[in-house]
Amino acid sequence: MEISLVRHGKSKHTENISITFTEYNQWVEKYDDSGVVEEEFYPSISIEKMRKADVVVTSDLLRSIESAKLLQPGIQAISDPLFSEVALPTLPANFPGLKLPPGIWTALLRCLWFGGYSKQCEPLRFVKLKAGRAAHKLIQYSEDNKSVVLVGHGLFNLFIARELRRNGWKSQSKQSTKHWDCLTFSLDN
Repeated sequence: MEISLVRHGKSKHTENISITFTEYNQWVEKYDDSGVVEEEFYPSISIEKMRKADVVVTSDLLRSIESAKLLQPGIQAISDPLFSEVALPTLPANFPGLKLPPGIWTALLRCLWFGGYSKQCEPLRFVKLKAGRAAHKLIQYSEDNKSVVLVGHGLFNLFIARELRRNGWKSQSKQSTKHWDCLTFSLDN
């Protein structure tokens, strides 16, 4: 039995100018609604795991679904919102004069979230529980099938990986948050 976690490809939405927080919220919507950039080459391990998978699971976000189809055209994946990326909190004010690049807004909000601020999103403790449910679901799929692949999201894949390790699953390599990278876990019986 094995479970592979693959991070989706790069978003087609690449706008990177400094924007207000209100504009950032619109930027996130565009990011979520955009597909992924089709690459000339994909990591061979990601393609191999997709080709050999008995079950492929994605989140319900377009970048995850499209990434699975690019790695394995014609794939019939199971899309499930349980595997969606960890949402970011909103701020209590719009800070109209403050403009930052989207990456800085994201980093700032993620730091606040890790620090316990979770306005209009799931708090860290709930995300950890959700990751436990997601890992359990992948483990259930693996019990009925030899090989399972999740094409998911960088941060949430990290949380799922931690839960797989807690359940006795082992990986031979270190986890990466690079687009298209794959980390495979196996269970020694």
